[in-house]
Amino acid sequence: MIRSIALLILAFLFVAPAVAQQAPADVRVALDTSAGKIVIAVHEGKAPVTAANFLRYVDQKRLDGASFYRGVGTADYGFVQGGAQNDPKRVLPPIRHEPTTQTGLTHDDGALSMARYEPGSATGDFFIVLGQMSAMDAQPEAPGDNQGFAVFAHVVEGMDVVKAILASAKSPTKGEGVMKGQMLEAPVTILTARRVQPE
Repeated sequence: MIRSIALLILAFLFVAPAVAQQAPADVRVALDTSAGKIVIAVHEGKAPVTAANFLRYVDQKRLDGASFYRGVGTADYGFVQGGAQNDPKRVLPPIRHEPTTQTGLTHDDGALSMARYEPGSATGDFFIVLGQMSAMDAQPEAPGDNQGFAVFAHVVEGMDVVKAILASAKSPTKGEGVMKGQMLEAPVTILTARRVQPE
């Protein structure tokens, strides 16, 4: 009896770490745009709330026909923003904020993160980072809104397309407030957004 219990405990000790390490694999999504293809790895295991939200937009085809409409920065540093753009026909309810202090992700080169106003207001708009923008990570020691933005994916193919979008001409008149001068003169259409199998 004691030997059986000991064997059971040993079996559990060997199996438990393996089970604990089996986080969901990244989900690949291809964004076919009028400027070319961008393939991203959505981190379902690390950012489950935010990743699930983005995948709902993909699976329900709510990003088809949407666009990248904003570009901030120059060449290899900045971000491009796209998505539902508050279109009531596309937007799903806002989601709980998932800060980088919780996910362990960061705003490094190729990171995708959710656009938002206050924490918990993100819906269907996202941005892709070029370069290292750690100031967008959660900063618990900072005053005020220190929750940062929610990273949920990374570009694995097509950073040249992202750079081309960032380099696109900006309108001197479109946009309001801080966004004035950051809106693309000719938005880049997201033709389709689909899950794909990794090669």
